[in-house]
Amino acid sequence: MKSVIIIPSRLHSTRLPEKPLITIEGKTLIQRVYEQALLCRNVADVIVATDENKIYDHLGALGYHVVLTDKNHVSGTDRVAEVAAGTDADIIINVQGDEPLINPLQIEELIEAFKDENVKIASQMSLIQDENEIFDFNKVKVVTDINHKTLYFSRQAIPAQRDLPFSEWPDNTNYYKHIGIYGFRRKTLLDITKLEVSYLEKRESLEQLRWLENGFAIHCFPTSYESMGVDTPEDVIKVAAIIRMMG
Repeated sequence: MKSVIIIPSRLHSTRLPEKPLITIEGKTLIQRVYEQALLCRNVADVIVATDENKIYDHLGALGYHVVLTDKNHVSGTDRVAEVAAGTDADIIINVQGDEPLINPLQIEELIEAFKDENVKIASQMSLIQDENEIFDFNKVKVVTDINHKTLYFSRQAIPAQRDLPFSEWPDNTNYYKHIGIYGFRRKTLLDITKLEVSYLEKRESLEQLRWLENGFAIHCFPTSYESMGVDTPEDVIKVAAIIRMMG
């Protein structure tokens, strides 16, 4: 299988203006994400998909593969699909453009999932260790069947435990949070971008529910890897400190 990593990137961020171009310990955020992706084995190419000339010029000057996309895309998935349509890759990995510490082994782990021909869309989940995250609407929870096929994603705590008070939920079952990295077979990616916004997607504000509602299976595999997205000035400080510690 030929695998390609595509990183969608835009400048617009309300909490962190021009986020991809913020410098962290001498390198921009998007540069750091790209360089982590380059460390993956068995990946044919790493491409940034952007509609911003500033990002295009910045990465182009570094000699990195970057493609200018249509400005009218509603989601990063649509942006990734436009670039994917111009490749001959079998597997497309969508890596978020704001995770400069992402472990290349985590990406490789996701690629491995496609050795199973039944997997068309793959993602990851991790066991929630901090019980506060169970009831945090910003942490998306996921439940799967015994074969790792996703049953549902929700901002609510799922599964609910009818006969127990909330305070006892964390001690009586495992809760998993969704890790927002996706892999797609190329044809599947192009197919899902033709779908209309769905009922459940609008209610939960989760794009992946559109795919489930339209019958596309999403396999979600447990991972021990955790990354850290950069969304606020405080996150920049935290990531910079970690990079300094790593030497």
